[in-house]
Amino acid sequence: MTAVQPETTAQSDSVTSFPPGFVWGAATAAYQVEGAATADGRTPSIWDTFSHTPGKVRNGDTGDIAADHYHRYRDDVALMKDLGLKAYRFSISWSRVQPTGRGPAVERGLDFYRRLTDELMEAGITPVATLYHWDLPQELEDAGGWPHRDTAQRFADYADIMARTLGDRVGVWTTLNEPWCSAFLGYGSGVHAPGRTEPAATLRAAHHLNLGHGLAIGALRSALPSSAQTSITLNLHQVRPRTASADDAEAARRIDAVGNRVFTGPILDGAYPADLLEDTARIVDWDELVHDGDLAEISRPIDVLGVNYYSPTVVSLPIDGGGTTKDDGHGASDHSPWTGSDHVAFHLANDDLTAMNWAIDPSGLHTLLTELAASHPRLPLMVTENGAAFDDYVSPEGKVNDPQRVAYLHAHLDAVRRAIADGADVRGYFLWSLLDNFEWGYGYSKRFGAVYVDYPTQRRIPKESAHWYADVIRRNGLPGGA
Repeated sequence: MTAVQPETTAQSDSVTSFPPGFVWGAATAAYQVEGAATADGRTPSIWDTFSHTPGKVRNGDTGDIAADHYHRYRDDVALMKDLGLKAYRFSISWSRVQPTGRGPAVERGLDFYRRLTDELMEAGITPVATLYHWDLPQELEDAGGWPHRDTAQRFADYADIMARTLGDRVGVWTTLNEPWCSAFLGYGSGVHAPGRTEPAATLRAAHHLNLGHGLAIGALRSALPSSAQTSITLNLHQVRPRTASADDAEAARRIDAVGNRVFTGPILDGAYPADLLEDTARIVDWDELVHDGDLAEISRPIDVLGVNYYSPTVVSLPIDGGGTTKDDGHGASDHSPWTGSDHVAFHLANDDLTAMNWAIDPSGLHTLLTELAASHPRLPLMVTENGAAFDDYVSPEGKVNDPQRVAYLHAHLDAVRRAIADGADVRGYFLWSLLDNFEWGYGYSKRFGAVYVDYPTQRRIPKESAHWYADVIRRNGLPGGA
């Protein structure tokens, strides 16, 4: 198959089109859409356990059924084709294909992903596979989870299984989605699975996620054809000091360290930044944690960096009573004092908010992409998630009109276009999400999808934004000028 590798061409700021071959896609995650929680040998992941724990998820919702994508994938692929999607970014349920996180795979689980990728390819849609979107097999968590070094090796073994299973179908592979959320929300604040609040475990998890990524890149490279592309997706915080004061600049430095450079340092530059190590030295012994050879593994070259963006992170120091700490599903800002963010307050960038109470600020995406292009000019970028939740409903005419989402997408796609015009090598854009789905701790109370899902009937209704996005794909550009 053809990997995601469009041409890049210079553009003037007045042009509303995108480069030839720009990849237009949509994304989902296994636990959020698949359902079929116990079908064909699948065992619980940490999110099964977490969502079934009273009080952890709004309304007691679980992903047991979700959008039932496991049974309805053919209809969903047909819907993607109707919308003109060029690529579909999905994640693989680790416990569906390797129930204990160790040993041989379950063929019935592998068969689902074989069928899905075959269906996508027959529809002319490029499959883009993410190995890990937060759903660690519960047995591995019981053995210590990501704070335990062995989990990184187990992840590499799983990557090898998937590469040998789907390597003839999938040419674009992402190791981890938003490892910051896995480490800091899962083991730090506890608002994500597995729900632990252990400072040292958080930093240990971050390092072992990095190590797992590097080991998985090695496994993928050993098993995949040379034309395949490898990636990791990071939800990099577009950090802004609230004021120009030295105190607020210090707050931004601290959050940049634990929000961004804890991953970009070792993955892209081969070292953890000195200020991060100093900030967190009282929490973890980095000399004990980082073994000889780890950084060489972690910094194995990747072909493209996935970037997820929803909202900027505005911070100040010290807390003055006006800050907020947000508990969100995509890791915008929920830090704890022991991470080096002592006395840091978080603020909204403006009052234009989504249903998640996230500030709408497309300039942050432009800044993030252009700064990455400046710091790592030879590394292609891909916007792997961007979207918004609003209070969608079906009208008496059976339609879902979501003009706020259309405006959000238009503004953020224009930010991507401007970043390309300013020299950023951005290869594509994946809307989050294709379908309304299980939104982690918010259950089914928040709708990110371009396609409305009526959960009792599983009926799919493309929203106004889905039709708008289909038009963008058709013209490879924004309608009506920028």
